[in-house]
Amino acid sequence: MIDTRITIDSLARAISGNIVGASDFRSPGGFTGIFNILKDSSEGDIVIRHWIDEKGIKIASSKNVACIITEDPRGNSIDIATDLKIPLIVVKKIEEANAIALNWSIKNFVPNSKRIIISGTNGKSTTSHMIYHILKSTGANTLTNTDSKSEFNTLIDPMVPKIISEYALSNDGQLDYLVIEASEVQGWLGKLMHNHALLMTKAVNPDVGVVTNVAIDHIGLVNSIKEVFEETSGIAKGMSKGTLVLNHDDEYVFNMADFAESNVETFYFSMNSVIKDININTNTNTNTNTNNNTKVNDINNIGINNINIKNVDINNTKNISSNENSIEINKSLIYDTESKSIIYKSKPILTIEELPFNSNHFIQNTLAAISACLSLNIKIKDIVNGVKSYKSLKRRFRKINCNPIIIDDFAHNPEGIKATINAVANFPHQNLKIICAIRGSRGKEINEINAKAIVEALKDINSNYNTNYNHKNNNNHKNSKHENNNKYKNNNNYNNEHGKNNSETLPKIKNNEKLKDKKLKLKNLKIKILIKWK
Repeated sequence: MIDTRITIDSLARAISGNIVGASDFRSPGGFTGIFNILKDSSEGDIVIRHWIDEKGIKIASSKNVACIITEDPRGNSIDIATDLKIPLIVVKKIEEANAIALNWSIKNFVPNSKRIIISGTNGKSTTSHMIYHILKSTGANTLTNTDSKSEFNTLIDPMVPKIISEYALSNDGQLDYLVIEASEVQGWLGKLMHNHALLMTKAVNPDVGVVTNVAIDHIGLVNSIKEVFEETSGIAKGMSKGTLVLNHDDEYVFNMADFAESNVETFYFSMNSVIKDININTNTNTNTNTNNNTKVNDINNIGINNINIKNVDINNTKNISSNENSIEINKSLIYDTESKSIIYKSKPILTIEELPFNSNHFIQNTLAAISACLSLNIKIKDIVNGVKSYKSLKRRFRKINCNPIIIDDFAHNPEGIKATINAVANFPHQNLKIICAIRGSRGKEINEINAKAIVEALKDINSNYNTNYNHKNNNNHKNSKHENNNKYKNNNNYNNEHGKNNSETLPKIKNNEKLKDKKLKLKNLKIKILIKWK
């Protein structure tokens, strides 16, 4: 039975909101315990919306929802709420309300679940979904907000609290693992939600946190890589227990270990074989969050009768520098480029042939997912079986046609675009066509950067092709010359014996006769840009 003893006053205090319309829950039975979206709400639910107008208030009233929380009451919505006697809590930061809803739902519906949170500019959806798949394939009850509709399951609305409550109620509250994907940078209507990753990490209170990478994206919300780093590092700053999984090869991510509390362990994954020689653990993180300059709300200590928010410091802004801490070999996972194998504790556990995909960015996502599962003490054989049986998410490097090969990918920032193009370019092909949708709603700056990324990736492909082609051309030329000399010598001996002129009988060797390599040769490269202005 879900404990729903929460008052509208305590809720309003927790999210720094003002109550208008009515001073108590509208529904006769009070709060059901479910935070919901307006469309799916039922009597007694609490609805959270970024904005609401008169029509929305009337719909909520007709459904007898407990109350409405919003940041932007439009038109005469406050007057309508007052007339209909439906409580409306107006807040300055809607993300705090969603964090409260997420934390409350976890504590009341699935308190015994192990929780994993994943963020980063690229690869977080694939990593989240692979973690989910590996855990689920062990037979464990597992839930994630990452699926084919994951764009609508973000943490900026109550969708995740909603799916948690629905899952728990239909499964007798049994949930072993909760896998949460969190945006590294989040905003609404062009306004940055500062410290979104930090706030949501504290709401989830994870046992494992994963950061894939830091790269430029969401131009306008953030305008520099440093700002992306500051937002993404909220995962490290927000953890109070468990294991922080970091990308060893990304300098920004690697240095997030400096933000972790002393009782949070670090686990690294890498595409660099050098890490396998490091076997000394000197984790000396001493961050105790004592600076009082910048504070956000900590919603870990939410109570049922009296919701409260504890202020904590997040202004730990160390300079990005080389982290000199060595890494324990038991706390690292690498992809060895020589053996083309994933190595754990100096032993190969998967070869590249056993992976569903073998592009570098997919291998990196696989390393992140495996690292998270190792941190949860999942058996290696179960992890291996899960990876082998994994099928990619829709729009995440999904092969949607075999002849010709068509790859559908969600790449929407420079790093993602380059990684996808480079991965596809390694497929055997004669024609490479790229169709890229430019979304006007994302802004001119990011679209220009993405267009440049396409050009740069194609230049790299042509450069690599020319280098390989010339190398092969030179080798074949030498071979042809060698063969030609041998034929000349043989013919010379023959002609000397038969009294014929060598120049008349020397066979002609066609230029580039042996240079046809369909897997290497790139012909008729075409780029098609499909522009969608939204």
